[in-house]
Amino acid sequence: QVQVVESGGGLVQAGGSLRLSCAVSGRTFSSFTVGWFRQAPGKEREFVAAIRRSGDITDYEDSVKGRFTISRDNAKNTVYLQMNSLKPEDTAIYYCAADPANWVNVRSVVPYDYWGQGTQVTVSS
Repeated sequence: QVQVVESGGGLVQAGGSLRLSCAVSGRTFSSFTVGWFRQAPGKEREFVAAIRRSGDITDYEDSVKGRFTISRDNAKNTVYLQMNSLKPEDTAIYYCAADPANWVNVRSVVPYDYWGQGTQVTVSS
């Protein structure tokens, strides 16, 4: 049984930084593409970033490019999302998701079979 657990959310002032972690267990971690999504109140869940199995390819939503960095440590079964220069519009619940496919339609929620419970990120102005 695959489990996905996020951590690292919190309250931060605009311009600050947070690092989210996503631990995946129950199956070979390096077999998953991993993505981060977020959902603000009253809005649909949206893509933030994704990283391929080997970590050699990443993708970012335009509004976070240059501010967020996704990385993975396959030895620790963990993916990280370093978030810098945070803005109030980054406020949302952030979800980590694991996809058994190797880099297919990574910006859509559809391919991701396993989801975490989410972690709240709040950026104050």
